Amino acid sequence: MNKENIIKSLLAGLFSIITIGALTYLTYKTTFGLFLVASFGSTMVLLYGYPESPFAQPKNIFFGHLVTALIGILVLNFLPLPLFIIIPIAVGLGVGFMILLNVTHPPAGGNPIIVIIGSVSYDYLLNPIIFGSMIVVAFGIIINRFILKKKYPK
Repeated sequence: MNKENIIKSLLAGLFSIITIGALTYLTYKTTFGLFLVASFGSTMVLLYGYPESPFAQPKNIFFGHLVTALIGILVLNFLPLPLFIIIPIAVGLGVGFMILLNVTHPPAGGNPIIVIIGSVSYDYLLNPIIFGSMIVVAFGIIINRFILKKKYPK
């Protein structure tokens, strides 16, 4: 381990705490609704650990989460099949559409699983997916560009 990796890991951890902390606060200490989705935890790895990655760019974070969550909801509502069949179909479609639309964000690949297991409604797209992703992207831009002085987004 070199000094640069230690600092990078500490900063990524700290800024992940801050970002997920803000979403957690909004979820549990306000009446604004749900802002957390488990896949946002994985988003932190890319956003603060590897912000130069194409997968960590705002377009990919926002639309990757949106596309995969939407696909999960559509599959849940329109494919009347057992869970063990619709979950892999939804994940496969989500991955395929992210790649097709050039909005690949690997953490979002888990959204169809979350959506289907949770049997969420279309409201889930607004909160936590759209508003949560917007908050994540805003924190990412502010922290990466203005605090860490990185060229983000690329």
